[in-house]
Amino acid sequence: MPSTLSPTGENSSEIPQYPMVRATGCPLDPPPDLQAKQEEGPLTKVRLWDGSTPWLVTRYADQRALLADARVSADITRPGYPSPAPIDPNRSSIGFILMDDPEHARLRRMVTAPFSIKRVEGLRPAVQKIVDDLIDGMLAGPKPVDLVEAFALPVPSLVICQLLGVPYSDHDFFQSNSKIIIRRDAKPEERTAAFGELSRYLDDLMGEKLRDPGDDLLSGLTERVKAGELSRQEAAGMGVLLLIAGHETTANMIALGTLALLEHPDQLATLRDTDDPKLISGAVEELLRYLHITHNGRRRVALEDIEIAGQVVRAGEGLIMANDIGNRDPDAFPDPNRLDIHRDARHHVAFGFGVHQCLGQPLARMELQVVYGTLYRRIPTLRLAADVEQIPFKHDGSVYGVYELPVTW
Repeated sequence: MPSTLSPTGENSSEIPQYPMVRATGCPLDPPPDLQAKQEEGPLTKVRLWDGSTPWLVTRYADQRALLADARVSADITRPGYPSPAPIDPNRSSIGFILMDDPEHARLRRMVTAPFSIKRVEGLRPAVQKIVDDLIDGMLAGPKPVDLVEAFALPVPSLVICQLLGVPYSDHDFFQSNSKIIIRRDAKPEERTAAFGELSRYLDDLMGEKLRDPGDDLLSGLTERVKAGELSRQEAAGMGVLLLIAGHETTANMIALGTLALLEHPDQLATLRDTDDPKLISGAVEELLRYLHITHNGRRRVALEDIEIAGQVVRAGEGLIMANDIGNRDPDAFPDPNRLDIHRDARHHVAFGFGVHQCLGQPLARMELQVVYGTLYRRIPTLRLAADVEQIPFKHDGSVYGVYELPVTW
């Protein structure tokens, strides 16, 4: 019986599964099979959980070109979209990040202002106080301590709660539901139930803000509802998206970045001993490049035939831009597997590229600058309280990080 070949000439039975598995003992690096695919060529077929075989785009320049191409869709409801997990057909709301323009642009514009660089910089003193207060609490308490629970998760949770107008006292509720939504192996009905819980919670909050608005983002959305520009369901869905994205990604970046620096003591020493904001900012960009916490790739589907890197991607075929290996492309970042906080890494694709690039990146950058510029200076002897092999990594999530990070000093 003849073998079936993919358009690249690969035997269909040999198409690798995606996401790929990281090497034991190398939790901070992309999977070795992913690096091998990048060395073989710019595009290759991979197999997903549902048996579909989208294109995996491994090189930095091709990823940026496709993410900026209007012939590529982010709409999760289109046939051929390479969904990372089963989707519950009964779920009625999707975030605007999974839509195309003009609807994506219409909804995104409604929440852009609070994330502008000027507005975010105005929050820096408040973020600095949050960071200092949490460090004070750590220093006054017992050790060792789980840095995730004591610091990495509270910092962005407190910040996004303040920005949105969400009571931080409800953090156990929204954090536990957020974890279900981003867990790769969660069942569709579990994910939908968690999303429903958060949607009802945000809807109730907006009901309160309709009666008594404040100076926060959710109150701003209620004004859009009153004006008829937004349905209450859409507003609640946007609130869920911003709440999850606002604390989960940054929390993982704080913990994973700290682990990476503890594993590279020369880089940690340089960062700990500086008060140069440019060096601190550069360290944030390099850690974002090096660690790639969004490790499932950015998913798209071709709207029409596109030629990229000598290969024709047909209309209706899925595309996965693997940003983790894109950020390790030697053509874009010399010696890419080396962590170097002096590197100019700001052109990384950790926040994506094009019209869908991360809305909250100014806030994430500022929070990380405050954290990385404060934590190691204030606790100069910070060190791991467990072997790296004992640390539980989030291999099962759509956001990579660690579940716990035991530290002492």
